[in-house]
Amino acid sequence: MEYKRKDRVGDLLHQEISQLLIKGVKDPRIGFVTITGVEVSDDLKEAKVYYSVIGTDEEKKAAEIGLKSSAGFIRKELRKVLALRHIPNLHFRFDSSLEYGARIERILREVKVEEEVKEDD
Repeated sequence: MEYKRKDRVGDLLHQEISQLLIKGVKDPRIGFVTITGVEVSDDLKEAKVYYSVIGTDEEKKAAEIGLKSSAGFIRKELRKVLALRHIPNLHFRFDSSLEYGARIERILREVKVEEEVKEDD
């Protein structure tokens, strides 16, 4: 499979947005947000930024609002550090795959414990 320019731009955006969230964005609503991936359109004008948040539903909602309100600032900062003609519009999407994976792992652990109990009987 060929590594396309949109994939390279996505990786670059992933790295830079992660750094901005650590050092540049001061919004308290954006707590422990992790950028899990960036998907860039073929024309490089739109980017879906997938993120994950550890916390309650209220903290997740606050992080979503904080990220959406910070999108303009993030684009402006990206324009300063990236050598791209056009900085993509950023669309933040919650990535529930980490929670889903943790849930499956918890269920598998429970099944394993039940099997061990049955074997001991």
